[in-house]
Amino acid sequence: MYLALKEIKHEKLRYGLIIAMVSLIAYLIFILTSLAFGLAGENTQAINSWDAKSVVLNKDSNINLAQSTITNAQAKDDRLTSKESLIGSTPVVAKDKSKEKVSASFIGLRSNQFIYQDLKISSGHKAKTNHQVVVDEKFKTEGYKLGDKVTMNSFDDKYEIVGFTKNAKLNIAPVIYGTLPTWKYLRGMNNVPVAGSAIISRNASYNEHNQHLKTYSTNEFIQKLPGYSAQNTTFGFMIGFLMIISLVIIAVFLYILTMQALPTYAVLRAQGIPARALVSTITSQSVILMAAGVIIGGLIAALTGWLLPVGVPMAFDIPVLTWISIGLMIMGVIGAAIPAQKIATVDPVSVIGG
Repeated sequence: MYLALKEIKHEKLRYGLIIAMVSLIAYLIFILTSLAFGLAGENTQAINSWDAKSVVLNKDSNINLAQSTITNAQAKDDRLTSKESLIGSTPVVAKDKSKEKVSASFIGLRSNQFIYQDLKISSGHKAKTNHQVVVDEKFKTEGYKLGDKVTMNSFDDKYEIVGFTKNAKLNIAPVIYGTLPTWKYLRGMNNVPVAGSAIISRNASYNEHNQHLKTYSTNEFIQKLPGYSAQNTTFGFMIGFLMIISLVIIAVFLYILTMQALPTYAVLRAQGIPARALVSTITSQSVILMAAGVIIGGLIAALTGWLLPVGVPMAFDIPVLTWISIGLMIMGVIGAAIPAQKIATVDPVSVIGG
């Protein structure tokens, strides 16, 4: 460690550049990871707030909430308990003449079931009539406030915003909570014997009682949300490639520096300093450089998260970021293996003699 620190102190510019490169890579990894978690969270915020364990859909819906319909007879067959809630879901565009349009997901609820009863209101109150709605706080950032009346899609009916709720997004779109009759009206199903889109259950082992319905675990349902799996896979590959890039960078830089300092290491070997001590020096240098780069990258990422607008979906998951930091440190140690092997096998006579 002593030799490693002395070498870094002596070659400030060279090692400073390595730290800068590692810092940028760590910063990019932290930001991408936080964006991945933020976007994933905005896909599932509403589902997580319901504490759902399973979802019952029409078996022909291809596990798509927007394409699923459950008839009155099917809902009756399923004999819902206090752990089940029937919901209706449809995409809508909410608008007010003086404000920006908001693409949202309308969720119709029954007031005697747990999703409605457990709905947490940050301001205002729950919807009590068919022309009242509770909306996600995303609407606040667009200028909407309590008492505003919005129209949805091409309908002229106005719905009063009577409450706001936090963390209510489904498939990235903010949720508008209303009643099931309103949902049927927005879907154009007023005269159709349809009860809802899905049954949400807090029972992981809940079984449907109708042959036209099928129960899915919450995780299976989430994985089938449009774009969810593709988005997470893309971010995963990007983060993985950045980890590999960090390995290549630290290996290349350390190899070049080692080759330049090879005569010095050969002299130290000739003076009787064991190869183990010199290998330890290279490994220590790698750990110090990676640690410095990860810390600086983490601080810049935290500052970025603090400066970004509230609307940017970022979520810093400290345990995951900690494991990524450990992974980067390991990559640094692996990257030091090539130059360390060169030092361990160097022949002092051939190097000095040359």
